[in-house]
Amino acid sequence: MTKCERNLMNSENLTQVVVLVLDATNTLSFAAAVDPLRAANRHAGRAVFQWHLATPTDAPVSLTSGLVIPANPLARIARCDWIVTVSGFNPEGQSTPALLSSLRRLAATAEHVAGVDGGPWVLALAGLLDGHAATVHWEDFEAFAARFPDTQTVNARYQVSGKFCTAGGAAPTLDMMLALIAETCSPALARKVAGSFITDTVSAPSQPQIRQPQRTQHSHITARAHALMETTLDAPVPIATIAQRLGLSPRALQLQFKATVGRSPQAHYMALRMAEAERLVTQTHRPLHDIALSTGFSSQSAFARAYAAAHGTSARDHRKSA
Repeated sequence: MTKCERNLMNSENLTQVVVLVLDATNTLSFAAAVDPLRAANRHAGRAVFQWHLATPTDAPVSLTSGLVIPANPLARIARCDWIVTVSGFNPEGQSTPALLSSLRRLAATAEHVAGVDGGPWVLALAGLLDGHAATVHWEDFEAFAARFPDTQTVNARYQVSGKFCTAGGAAPTLDMMLALIAETCSPALARKVAGSFITDTVSAPSQPQIRQPQRTQHSHITARAHALMETTLDAPVPIATIAQRLGLSPRALQLQFKATVGRSPQAHYMALRMAEAERLVTQTHRPLHDIALSTGFSSQSAFARAYAAAHGTSARDHRKSA
């Protein structure tokens, strides 16, 4: 008998969930962590989950939409079955020693410990992810891996490592919560919850995050090639190698891209690299030489030519005007 089934028999025995919300949290990520619990209660016909919203201090926090979470300091919560940390901007700046101490205390006895969006940073700062695999939003992969070398950073929609679960954004958080409901209660209940949100439960947690939304219609083959390209932007592999990995000839892959995407695989690969270069140029302060290496260019001059051809301006001028 699962804990959820016991909860259905005994209304006093609820799965107690604490959702720790940091300031400037993305509203959609917050909703993806909380609303599946409400839907599970609805479809179960009675309360099987009870959740409590917690804040880092005795001050309220605001979501990015302006919604305010009333103050309820995490330090005042004695115990929980699950603890889900949801964060957006500046998680490290909000992770005070007192907050991390409270998080470690609750995590010691919790059945599941989850981090959402910026939440994995908070878990890692508390030392909870040492020796575990974890994921973060794709924009933070490199910084997270460098900051926490004792954690294995993986490119996945969400990652489960023991009792620790991490999700990189709102959509994977919904997938993660559905998986936790299926494990704690039943797959049938998880399917009903998924139906409430007109989604499904087939997304594999190990499915890589994509760096940019796909604006083109992909076939099954070009989508697989796209995913391989996404994971090798810093060290591009020959198109012939990608074709070989897909069990195709280079000519067959060329024809697939021309027919489906409307451009060659080489042009598609370069467009992905240039989109990542633009993000790093306009949204970070990393040196241009580092950005060139991160997008697969061995020389600054080759990077400069490619960037100007793709964006109509130099990387330096683009950064100044951003």
